[in-house]
Amino acid sequence: MKVGVRNFDGSDTNKQVDLKKAVFGIEPHNPTIHAAVKVELANRRQGTASTKSRGEVRGSGVKLFRQKGTGRARVGDAASPIRTGGGVAFGPKPRDYDLKINRKAKKLARRSMLSILAQEKRIMVIEKYDLEKPRTQDMRTALEALGLEGRRLVVLTGQPERNLYLSSRNLPGVQVKQAADVSTHDLWASDFLLIDLEGVKQLNSVLGN
Repeated sequence: MKVGVRNFDGSDTNKQVDLKKAVFGIEPHNPTIHAAVKVELANRRQGTASTKSRGEVRGSGVKLFRQKGTGRARVGDAASPIRTGGGVAFGPKPRDYDLKINRKAKKLARRSMLSILAQEKRIMVIEKYDLEKPRTQDMRTALEALGLEGRRLVVLTGQPERNLYLSSRNLPGVQVKQAADVSTHDLWASDFLLIDLEGVKQLNSVLGN
């Protein structure tokens, strides 16, 4: 699959790059995409939420007043869940939310998302990111020239690009990652994929086997 290559200023280079069919041209497998996104989101959870049960709340265990003859509802001790300051009934405790997915399924999910983006023409390839110094306005100007201003965007690079990262971190909806590290959720949650030639080579290499 051939795609035109543009400069970072929005102009055309009159070049084309080959997007490997095994990576960008497969039949998307939606159940695997769903499973991969579910695993990634679950594994982000800390699982540290904790509440005290009535047995863990500090205080006396003495019944506050007698059961009968007061005209009031019967009540236990001060740690009862129905009282302010009492324990929590069925509250959260620390737990592990981690899920597993095998490597082949993880690769298939990323290839499926890349193929969806390619089919819907939501991938733009540029030759290289020309940022001499970290400056948010330069990045904003480049995105406007490329027609990507205001979009949820994942920007992929073949090599670490410090200036690109620093120039993008204050732009809402824009995240910068190395191509080999992009996740299925990153692709799924983005409107558009912006990638340089080195990033294309990296994806073709890592996911094309």
